[in-house]
Amino acid sequence: MTAPAADLAPPLLPPRFSAWFAARGWSPRAHQLDLLRAVLAGQSALLIAPTGAGKTLAGFLPSLVELTATNPQDGLHTLYISPLKALAVDVARNLEMPVSEMALGLRIETRSGDTSAAKKARQRHQPPQMLLTTPEQLALLLASADAALLFAPLKTVILDELHALTGSKRGDLLSLGLARLRKLAPGVRMLGLSATVRDPQELARYLESPPAMLIKAAPGAPPVLDILATRERLPWAGHGAQHALAEVYERIQNARLTLVFVNTRAQAEATFQALWRINDANLPIALHHGSLDASQRRKVEAAMAEGRLKAVVCTSTLDLGIDWGDVDLVINIGAPKGASRLLQRTGRANHRLNEASQALLVPSNRFEMLECLAAVAAASAGEHDTAPERRGALDVLAQHIVGTACAGPFDAAALYAEVRQAAPYRELARSDFDDCLGFAADGGYALRAYERFARIRQRPDGLWRLTHPRFARSHRMNSGTIVEADMLKVRLARGGVTTSGSYTGRIARTGRVLGEIEEYFLETLLPGDTFLFGGEVLALVGIVENEALVRRAAGRDPKVPSYNGGKFPLSTHLAARVRRLLAHDEDWGHLPPQVGAWLALQRQASALPQADDLLIETFPRGGKHYLVCYPFEGRLAHQTLGMLLTRRMERANVQPLGFVANDYALAIWSLEDAGAGVDLAALFAPDMLGDDLDAWLDESALMKRSFRNCAIIAGMIERRFPGKTRNGRQVTVSTDLVYDVLHRHQPSHVLLRAARADAATGLLDIARLGDMLKRVEGAIHHKALAQVSPLAVPIMLEIGREPVYGAARDMILAEATATLLAEAKVAN
Repeated sequence: MTAPAADLAPPLLPPRFSAWFAARGWSPRAHQLDLLRAVLAGQSALLIAPTGAGKTLAGFLPSLVELTATNPQDGLHTLYISPLKALAVDVARNLEMPVSEMALGLRIETRSGDTSAAKKARQRHQPPQMLLTTPEQLALLLASADAALLFAPLKTVILDELHALTGSKRGDLLSLGLARLRKLAPGVRMLGLSATVRDPQELARYLESPPAMLIKAAPGAPPVLDILATRERLPWAGHGAQHALAEVYERIQNARLTLVFVNTRAQAEATFQALWRINDANLPIALHHGSLDASQRRKVEAAMAEGRLKAVVCTSTLDLGIDWGDVDLVINIGAPKGASRLLQRTGRANHRLNEASQALLVPSNRFEMLECLAAVAAASAGEHDTAPERRGALDVLAQHIVGTACAGPFDAAALYAEVRQAAPYRELARSDFDDCLGFAADGGYALRAYERFARIRQRPDGLWRLTHPRFARSHRMNSGTIVEADMLKVRLARGGVTTSGSYTGRIARTGRVLGEIEEYFLETLLPGDTFLFGGEVLALVGIVENEALVRRAAGRDPKVPSYNGGKFPLSTHLAARVRRLLAHDEDWGHLPPQVGAWLALQRQASALPQADDLLIETFPRGGKHYLVCYPFEGRLAHQTLGMLLTRRMERANVQPLGFVANDYALAIWSLEDAGAGVDLAALFAPDMLGDDLDAWLDESALMKRSFRNCAIIAGMIERRFPGKTRNGRQVTVSTDLVYDVLHRHQPSHVLLRAARADAATGLLDIARLGDMLKRVEGAIHHKALAQVSPLAVPIMLEIGREPVYGAARDMILAEATATLLAEAKVAN
């Protein structure tokens, strides 16, 4: 039973805890004690604290104190949920120290996909006092028949790095799990731990309604954010920052341990290889990203913690709050795409509250220089661009309904009331809930004749139950909200490999697994083709079942694997700052001279985008006509705009031929001049998001792709079966057939609605595009030019660019740049 706060105060901390702090020369911080008071008083709370402020210890301290005061018994007392299993493992390791040194006698365990089946079974029947896990594992535990028994004694749930979870479908699934925990363990306290965010009250509402108590820690030392003033010419386009890697290497040499962040896995491979080529001092530099084998990632993490590395090239896999050794410098290659992400990454350096973290931004091109300046200004001003509250996804709700049935019979009205306790679903209409329930029961009326879609059924007693135990097994194997691209294992081939690259299957498949690469990339390779992976040059030997067999090679200009997803869009907040920077030349004093001169030439040759207008340039080139606009709303919104504009231009007989988009601009080329005889205000009118959008979605493959993901999450399509896995082609064929049936016979089907909502908020960024079109309505600024403008050069370089890497790509880009600059009358 929970001890009341009055029994523990004064003093608030029991003697053995006070002695432990004193022995280390520490004193509990104010926010740690505030959280302890709140929890011991039975309150839920959200702690907002900067890096190095002891958030994790603050979260566990109430449980440690309470368990000590109540003489801990068997049974699950505290559940810790982390967005990363590596973070849960790290926290468990760090927690063992105070528990051991104070002789608290507590069992602390982790649970993830890597945990053995035997240990998972034992945890359900003989749980530890503290279990550290992930949202996906929580969902699986709640879908077990013994969930009510397991969670009945639960007193506290700790949600670490909460800001990293709430803006996605993982956050939807987690919120539904928290609502279920409140039913199974009435009075359970929810503790959220988060870095500084744009609106803390949103996170507090996610935890509980009315919002949980908000506790804010004192701010730490402000970070030191610098932008590399390169000695080289800043490129016009490209994302690899190859021009600056020698200077990056110098910074690595002068630091103790550097994290070199990049925004994609492909960029990580290319950057690591480029640094290794110039590593004359033979510095220990490692590579870390999500496609590498888990054992390889753990080796890198251990080497970091032990101080055996000088630098690690990494992606967002090292973004969050793990304390990876003595990191004293963070380098971000390319623009960070958001102030909050920049601060999150910067916090990996000097993981101590009163010491300034140091970060160096390395822009890859001239537009990225503008974005980096905007990001540093926003971060220095304490501005954040974390995702706003979202509506819960219906495909996730459908999965949760089936998971609830796996745990036991349920009443629909009671479950609806419970679901509405989850923050993203508080406004859920009963009709939407019933549609999800109906989908779980029979797939919807268009699919009702197929028995495999009938997973639950209402019995005469009014309760809903599974129709067959096999659906519980299928749910366990396929649950979760992360729909990964179809991956093949990359395995070193041993023996049986001939000089021609052929192989003998059994012998060749005995080598070590290096990681996973997306299937579609490997299908573009022929045996003998080389590519970068895990920091090595590998040659493809062949593909056998779900494995790519490779051997180490020394090929020149290897390809770099490309990965779907992983590209961060430019945040709305930073986009507005970039537009303001362009519009106010009094702020150009921080720009490198070459960038300032570029903008001055643009103003002379054409005009500069203003904060609240839309600059559109039209000009002829090479027998075609070009329209270039500068919305600065991110690649996704620009791609959608390009699709819709070309439809309208086709109706206006402009005969568009194609378009290309980046985070900053959009270029469309056509046979006729869109600037002559076309009403540009009407062309960019906001009503394009009505019938034009609907017509395009009906014709595009994008909706099928979105539907495929929703169908997998909702459990309509099973990717994994006992002993086998469907490949991507099989899943795509299945979902495309179902999509066609539903689109024709039941266009209001709940999964079609879910797919459209996903496309609108993710792949299309429709809300952001709509805001932009409204912002510039009546503020179109058209410049009819005789040739390409200086500002248009970067987007023009995107046209026809093949995904070529290495020296060949640099040569192609240099040649195209020289040609365009000559036309724009700009010196390189």
